[in-house]
Amino acid sequence: MAAAGTLLLNLGSAPRGRGRQSEKKALKRKLQSPHGNPPLKRNRKPSVSSFKKRAAEADVKEKGSSSQKPLPKKQPTDKGNESQKSKPFIKTSSLFRNNPDIPEIHRKAVQQVKENVFTTDSFSQLDLHPHLISTINTVLKISSMTSVQKQTIPVLLQGKDALVRSQTGSGKTLAYGIPLVQSLQGKESKIQRSDGPYALVLVPTRELALQSFDTMQKLLKPFTWIVPGVLMGGEKRKSEKARLRKGINILISTPGRLVDHIRSTECVRFHRVQWLIIDEADSVFHHLCCFCRILDLGFEKDVAVILNALNAQQERRQNVLLSATLTEGVTRLADISLNDPISISIADEIQKALKPASQTDKQANSSANCMDRENFAVPETLKQYFIMVPSKLRLVTLAAFILDKCKFEKHHKMIIFFSSCEQVEFYYELLLKVLSGRLESEQPERASVSSAHLEFLRLHGNMEQEERTEVFQEFLKSKTGILLCTDVAARGLDLPRVTWIVQYNAPASPAEYIHRIGRTARIGCHGSSLLVLAPSEAGYVSLLASHKINVSEIKMEKVLSSLMKDDRFKLHRPRRKQSCGTDPQEVRERATVLQTRFETYVHSDEGTVRWAKKALQSFLCAYTTYPRNLKHIFHIKSLHLGHVAKSFGLRDAPQNLTALPTTCSKKKIKPRPKRPELLKKTHGKRHLAEMLRSEYSSGMDSGVAKVKRRKKQRKTVNQQVPTEAGTCPSLAAQPAGIN
Repeated sequence: MAAAGTLLLNLGSAPRGRGRQSEKKALKRKLQSPHGNPPLKRNRKPSVSSFKKRAAEADVKEKGSSSQKPLPKKQPTDKGNESQKSKPFIKTSSLFRNNPDIPEIHRKAVQQVKENVFTTDSFSQLDLHPHLISTINTVLKISSMTSVQKQTIPVLLQGKDALVRSQTGSGKTLAYGIPLVQSLQGKESKIQRSDGPYALVLVPTRELALQSFDTMQKLLKPFTWIVPGVLMGGEKRKSEKARLRKGINILISTPGRLVDHIRSTECVRFHRVQWLIIDEADSVFHHLCCFCRILDLGFEKDVAVILNALNAQQERRQNVLLSATLTEGVTRLADISLNDPISISIADEIQKALKPASQTDKQANSSANCMDRENFAVPETLKQYFIMVPSKLRLVTLAAFILDKCKFEKHHKMIIFFSSCEQVEFYYELLLKVLSGRLESEQPERASVSSAHLEFLRLHGNMEQEERTEVFQEFLKSKTGILLCTDVAARGLDLPRVTWIVQYNAPASPAEYIHRIGRTARIGCHGSSLLVLAPSEAGYVSLLASHKINVSEIKMEKVLSSLMKDDRFKLHRPRRKQSCGTDPQEVRERATVLQTRFETYVHSDEGTVRWAKKALQSFLCAYTTYPRNLKHIFHIKSLHLGHVAKSFGLRDAPQNLTALPTTCSKKKIKPRPKRPELLKKTHGKRHLAEMLRSEYSSGMDSGVAKVKRRKKQRKTVNQQVPTEAGTCPSLAAQPAGIN
């Protein structure tokens, strides 16, 4: 029995000993570092005796240190947790990390081309009708002529063709309007309304057409028998045809709508037309080129439609071309429409006065010599600035600039130019909701304070004509406000009291730059402009300097520091001292809070996210349309998609936009022979043509993109190729048009 008991004890103890050894080995492996380093020390559980020993040592230390001054104690952990809870949680990544360096631009200041806008000569010195002079003085409230009016009116009164070039806001509309009215009212046989058009005025945009029509109405107040009229896209054709049947003596029209009526309206008669005036001639040329390119027609062929209609029964007429920038393309327009024209350039006259008389010759008056000059005159009262901003910070910088100028300084009226209609719509809603304090999460009292002096309006080519006219008139009459628009507002519009022009997207040429900034500092008034550039676009400053355009730099930090004036974006922290002056760290914190507000609004709804992606897509498409000679400055590969997405309130780069630049570039360089086939297959050809005829618009066409999508979908269905799981949809499934 003893032996048996000993055997049982040995059998029972063997497994127990092996288990302990395996536990030790497992613990050793657990503590062993994965990189083969020595094992970590094991933290043993303190015993009861060790607790007693430590308590005794603590009592001795307290008794010994009772006579000494107590050291400052740390904050309790509970209070620390409370402070952490009170700190707002920032859901966005840092705006100030991984940004490209902003280059230092070292350039010499250039001497800008100057024009003497005003003269001391009055209209009474001209051979004009007394009632016309009285109307100019009382209705238009103008007493003296500008330089372009002084040189142009006598030439046109002599019945000669003219090519007129003068800076923006110098009074070119009256330069042709006054001699036109003087000529028509002085006819021996009194003009009848039923006679039809005696003068045809072509303008590039609907808003400029309305403005020119309003000016003509004022000039014709004493001569009620002369009837002006306007034709433009967006209006009903039936009402326009009815007006044409009754008779219009001075016909103001956008070129595309005029071509449409020539081809479809029988009552259009031009047998009495004696004047052809093309205002903003380079823009009209671009508009007709865009219209012809979409319909695969040559430019000369489309212009021939207008000229042939004019020459059908009245070959002899007076032709006038006017613009602030007579570009190379206008030479073709001048060659086909002008007959031995006299070139009038105010800037050239000043340069002639500075040169010796021996250097002036007869070639100075030729149209070709005028076209070769690429230096643009800018009003002396216009201050031009640019700002270099990384893509991630574009949105908060724009918002800070708007707050600084339109809320804190007040009495400012601002126009912000974008490159696409989708961007205008998106930023209008985004800035209205966030900056005007209309978010549901904001307190009512803060919202009411922040919304003061911030009135946003929008204007672009996709809006209904009734709404466009209403917005245009509202901004025209307002003393303050912020207008977000495309280039439909860049040409010829006389918008009083505009103090700031912001070009959020750089224009495609220096000529477009001149026309955009020309909406301010008109007729001697003061104004300023700001051009927003990315670090990769720094070469645009040198390009402007080569055209005698001098711009000064504003630092991004200075603009962002204006956020210190708005406590809505303050990062509230307990026991924090009030900062004296401008603390760079606090400025960055407030910019981050503002960016978070934008991102929170965008991501609050799936529809808003899709809207932001569509606006981003339109921006990228517009970026690929810069001309070839500017590709070294504006290249799609220089953009960081994730950083650009931040400027649209998106937290990450959308995956379904990665192939967008390739899609846009392919659509741009696609050979022409394929376009008629696409247009034949689509049912929206007429609507597309109407849209392009009606107004000047930049960018690419959405109708062609839709046709491509339908063609691709049919091809996919025929081939029955299944899509891979988890892949993003094709970019062709999203509209990429820009108007």
